[in-house]
Amino acid sequence: MTVETDRLTLRPFEGGDADFLFDMFRRPEVAQWSGAGTAMAHREEAVARIARQPERVGDHPAAGIFLVSLRGGGPLGMVLLVPIPSSATYDRHDMEIGWHFHPDAWGQGYAIEAATALVERAFAMDIPELYAVTDLDNVASQGVCRRLGMVDLGVRRDWYDLELRAFRLDRR
Repeated sequence: MTVETDRLTLRPFEGGDADFLFDMFRRPEVAQWSGAGTAMAHREEAVARIARQPERVGDHPAAGIFLVSLRGGGPLGMVLLVPIPSSATYDRHDMEIGWHFHPDAWGQGYAIEAATALVERAFAMDIPELYAVTDLDNVASQGVCRRLGMVDLGVRRDWYDLELRAFRLDRR
């Protein structure tokens, strides 16, 4: 289940990755764009997040939550391809693509490279379209969406019971 690009290796998380995950999500500048938007305070939160990943991934063979590392080097961040929860007033069954990277890895094209690998994986395994949702103020992730060729759907409330800027990419 490992995916490789020219520069990167994407693999499922393991228990030993908790230190990196904690280091990344203890930083407010990363945590503000994820989940509850609050930074992790304890390493055990990272351990628990890794333990919940199989449930979050679901059963589609393309799906996964992947640690992103430099080939032959250290971890940089994570990418995910998972079912996206519909808001209470919607009945949707969509797949979400997303990413979070350590600030030391920002601005080097890693998110686009890793996400492109997951797009290719998804479309090769017959997922017809992918969605990405961002906080309204997350301009950096919105830029990644656009560079991936995703269509800006505007502000929507279809997922997570939140108002989010949504993007879609259709299989070509």
